[in-house]
Amino acid sequence: MSKRDYYEVLGVQKGASDDEIKKAYRKLAIKFHPDKNPGDHKAEESFKEATEAYEVLSNEQKRQAYDQFGFAGVDGMNGGSHDYSSVFRDFSDIFGDFGGGIFDSFFGGGGGRQSTGRGGPAHGANLRYNLDIDFKDAVFGIKAEIAYSRNISCSVCGGSGGSGRKVCPTCGGTGQVRRNSGFFSIASTCPSCNGEGFVIENPCTNCHGKGVTKKQQKIKVTIPAGIDSGKRISIPGQGDAGPNGGPSGDLYVYVTVRPHKYFERDGNDLYCVIPISLTQATLGTEIEVNTIDDTRVKIKIPSGVQNGKILRLKNRGVPFLHNSDRRGDMYIKLHIQIPKRVSSKAKALLRELSDVIGENGKPDPVPLSEL
Repeated sequence: MSKRDYYEVLGVQKGASDDEIKKAYRKLAIKFHPDKNPGDHKAEESFKEATEAYEVLSNEQKRQAYDQFGFAGVDGMNGGSHDYSSVFRDFSDIFGDFGGGIFDSFFGGGGGRQSTGRGGPAHGANLRYNLDIDFKDAVFGIKAEIAYSRNISCSVCGGSGGSGRKVCPTCGGTGQVRRNSGFFSIASTCPSCNGEGFVIENPCTNCHGKGVTKKQQKIKVTIPAGIDSGKRISIPGQGDAGPNGGPSGDLYVYVTVRPHKYFERDGNDLYCVIPISLTQATLGTEIEVNTIDDTRVKIKIPSGVQNGKILRLKNRGVPFLHNSDRRGDMYIKLHIQIPKRVSSKAKALLRELSDVIGENGKPDPVPLSEL
């Protein structure tokens, strides 16, 4: 049987945002999870199909390859199989709204990471940072310094949490306790060991047995030229340290671009409005305009130009992301300004001009097709 399109599987449009994809997958995962549908093979297949779609569409590189080449673009990225472990590591982000509710019931809690059940290393949580930047910084790129808080491995105990580690007597080292609720056997995080599977008799005095401590840090983030609002930058290993010496998660910097006073952006093209006078529009002229990189460029205004006419300046737009040698274009919309006040001499000249050119006092409507 042929595969369904990944966007169709999740029920989202091709241009859906990361949040829309995440919400759609969360809804399907809750509906079709095997713990909620024991023995239902069709529900299990639907769960696997949704998870495969999310694993591709939530990864920027894989999503670009899929959008361009379809299934052929992503089939080889994981050696012919899909890395569902990366999806389950992000469940704390996907199901965070449910806290200790349905997410804990199905997956045994643990804040989204898989409990080792034996006190082994676990992957640290990913972190998110929202960064606002100026319009021109998004166009040409910038190095931005950000400050945030993260968990790091305790320097005193090396992340172990202390000494005297033993198997948790409550859960027997599984990290979970189960209870029967109607038709379901529901797993939840062990309250004695918090899902670790072990307890520490002599907790570290520095981290109080947690194995991690909070750190305020500053780092410089390279914002590439051409970035747009909603894009994210991944910084590996700058998230929270993993429990029991596990690898750190990643830091995701989400960029929001402040609007510009004069320019608007559409993809890699820029748009602005330039005023010209009635005589400039009538006679034609040459004017200078500012570009986004603060250079002045001469453009020729043809005689008889109409209000709203759009002129193009090639290669004066936004650099392409990760390829700054290419740039979009700059489009200039002409706005003919009619003076609100004129002198008596100017009025006399305009009346003379009106007589010379023979202005029509009974004009017919302009066909809509010509607008």
